[in-house]
Amino acid sequence: MRNYRTALTWARAELAGLDNPALEAEVLLAHLLGRSRSHLLAWPERALDAVQQRAFAGLIQRRRAGEPLAYITGRREFWSLELEVGPGVLIPRADTELLVELALGLIPELIAEQAPTQGPLRIADLGTGSGAIAAAIASERPDCQVLAVERSDAALGIARANLQRLGLGHVQTRQGDWCRAFNPGERFDLILSNPPYIASDDPHLQQGDLPAEPIQALVSGADGLDDLRLISACAPAHLRPGGWLLLEHGFAQGACVRQLLRQAGLEAVRSENDLAGQQRVSLGRGKNGRLPKPAFALG
Repeated sequence: MRNYRTALTWARAELAGLDNPALEAEVLLAHLLGRSRSHLLAWPERALDAVQQRAFAGLIQRRRAGEPLAYITGRREFWSLELEVGPGVLIPRADTELLVELALGLIPELIAEQAPTQGPLRIADLGTGSGAIAAAIASERPDCQVLAVERSDAALGIARANLQRLGLGHVQTRQGDWCRAFNPGERFDLILSNPPYIASDDPHLQQGDLPAEPIQALVSGADGLDDLRLISACAPAHLRPGGWLLLEHGFAQGACVRQLLRQAGLEAVRSENDLAGQQRVSLGRGKNGRLPKPAFALG
């Protein structure tokens, strides 16, 4: 392990059981050195001193032991934003960018329909975790008022730090459990959530990074739907007329979530697929709004 090349060769072998050992080895060495991955590839013969070699070996052993890469580096990119993450907060995933994409796509229509005296659109992110969803929307639409809600002290602290560091300190944060964080009569044009939705006995909980992530951010009862039921029941009362509720869920939960949204009185209910072709987000619109032309509806 005398230079970058030999260190990375050794690390790839040590991490051979992972999906992408070459990438993870490069990320960890670049993190240790405070350099970019391109620097490692451009200078493969550059030497590592004994202290750096020991430190790199320690990082590789932590990853082999199952510690998530994002927890080791303390960072994860989401929507081209670099977020700080750590134990106690769910690691943002690319699948959740669909939730952001759908919300951003609804905003122009909501603005066009609003009364001239209404003021900025109000958007709430329930269960913000690291602040990923709220940060992504606020960075794209600084003209909207965004509220990030989180029940965990640890996660809310990380979210607030991320928002400040990204120059998004205007995003309001509030501690609370789902809709209980809202004030009486408080209403929003969009309410979004990526809540826990894994069943308590799901074998996926023992795979990948999940064993190291906070269980309360992953598991939601015997069928994984407990929190989705709660949000579907409480959020519609906090929607402005014609406002939208968007919920991320598991790939096999689309039909159940659509039923929950319809039972809550929402209209134009549909599900949208992620890049893998799996139903990942379901949404519905509050009454008294002009309904969009139906293009594609499931269920």
